[in-house]
Amino acid sequence: MKINEINELTTQDLVERLEATVEQLQKMKLNHAITPLENPSQIKLVRRDIARMKTVLRQRELNK
Repeated sequence: MKINEINELTTQDLVERLEATVEQLQKMKLNHAITPLENPSQIKLVRRDIARMKTVLRQRELNK
């Protein structure tokens, strides 16, 4: 997910998307521990998306 896409989301949508992405990351980690993922670099990409979302949320919080 690009930063432009994240900035376009409302705060509520961003929080919901963040929760869903965190759950997705947990499932990916569990599945990877049991059987290796076809593309393990996906975990890194999801972690970065989570970090981007948290950064935008924090910026919005500070700008209020």
